[in-house]
Amino acid sequence: MRSTLLAVAIATGLGVTSFSALAATPKATKPPARVTVDAATLEQMQAQLAALQAKVAELETKQDAQADAQVETAQAVNNVQVAAAKPVEDLAKRFDKIDKLVNNTKIGGTMFFDFTNVDHKEFASTGAGRKVDGHGATNGTGYDVKRFYLTVDHQFDDIWSANLTTDFNYVSTISQTSLFVKKAYVQGKFDPLFTVRFGAADMPWIPFVEKWYGYRFLENTITDRSFEGGRAGSTANAGGVGAFGNSSDWGIHALGATTGDNSINYQLSVVNGRGFRNPSRSDSVDAEARFGYSPIEQMVIAVGGYTGKRGNDVQNGQPTRDASRGDFMVAWRDKTFGVGGEYFHAQNWDDILKYAGTGTAPLSVKDKADGYSLWADWKFLPQWAVFARYDSLNYKYTTPTNAERKLKDTYYNAGVSYDVFKNLKLALAYKHNKLDGPDATKYEYKTDEVGFWGLLTF
Repeated sequence: MRSTLLAVAIATGLGVTSFSALAATPKATKPPARVTVDAATLEQMQAQLAALQAKVAELETKQDAQADAQVETAQAVNNVQVAAAKPVEDLAKRFDKIDKLVNNTKIGGTMFFDFTNVDHKEFASTGAGRKVDGHGATNGTGYDVKRFYLTVDHQFDDIWSANLTTDFNYVSTISQTSLFVKKAYVQGKFDPLFTVRFGAADMPWIPFVEKWYGYRFLENTITDRSFEGGRAGSTANAGGVGAFGNSSDWGIHALGATTGDNSINYQLSVVNGRGFRNPSRSDSVDAEARFGYSPIEQMVIAVGGYTGKRGNDVQNGQPTRDASRGDFMVAWRDKTFGVGGEYFHAQNWDDILKYAGTGTAPLSVKDKADGYSLWADWKFLPQWAVFARYDSLNYKYTTPTNAERKLKDTYYNAGVSYDVFKNLKLALAYKHNKLDGPDATKYEYKTDEVGFWGLLTF
């Protein structure tokens, strides 16, 4: 650009000078006279050319200075813009991280609460029934929060996620609320038919039945109705009939399902055996499995089973045997009706340790149990439903002298429920539980409870 300007300026100067010189020369006649330039004219032209060159050099110097100033200004503006943009970019990155964390993390909760009156009476072999607090029942009227689950679920990518679910309940032995981990696992979902979980997670049977039953906030399912165990104490008279399974345990869990008609579902869990409250180890692990088939979407037929030593196979411990349980369920649930039935058979659920004939003789050396549960509910209005359930369980144990003792547990409930809104359900219900003790030392108790139960989710 600069050389072009110089060339144009010189050419212009020369042209003007030549034009002036020619204009001063008279017109020639043919043949034209030869034009000559004297020394003074040439000197004048050279002076004009030198002046033009000086002007061009001056212009170039000014143009270079202006261009340098423009470059410096542009660089300064760019530096200011970059400096101003960096905090904005950093803030945007931070907001992006927070946005991803929020969008990929779900926090929820579930609360079971009630306001009821309990009437619990115990009957010995002689004498009339008397009100006694015990066996999971406390006489009187009061408000309870039986369960409160707080859940945090985070999705790392399309495959991997993690779940943490805490729980609390009231522990009467220490007269205070106990907080513990119900579920804590890492999950990899590789296919609808293959998901694997590492840690404390739902077991195959109890949570599956709860889903089809629908009224877990009112009562546990039959295999999970008490954590006390079959006899729940050092003597049969001090016990009741209770849990024959865990809803969650520590281990490895594989599961999968299809959807719609003619769908299947399954789960296999290899676990420690003592439940989510006790992640201790033993020399062997337990296994529980379930397989379900839905000929139509509203119906399921499921079978399951459990085998293992329930965490009792420890070094330098007493010889053990395997505890076992078999399960069966058939259920139907649509928008209006729910109906189902569950059956189980268990052996040596309490008597895993073998008696070697030395030391103090235990109450029992073998046990077995059979139980079934039937339930139904009907939504007669969009927010209103009636429901009922009946359980029967027979528990037998054998003493060291080979005498057989029997316990029979009967339970039922009935009531009406109301969906206050999507996340809140209330139920007005009545519950009755009766246990008949062994014939040798006649014993029984019965519990009647009436009031309101509630389920809150968020």
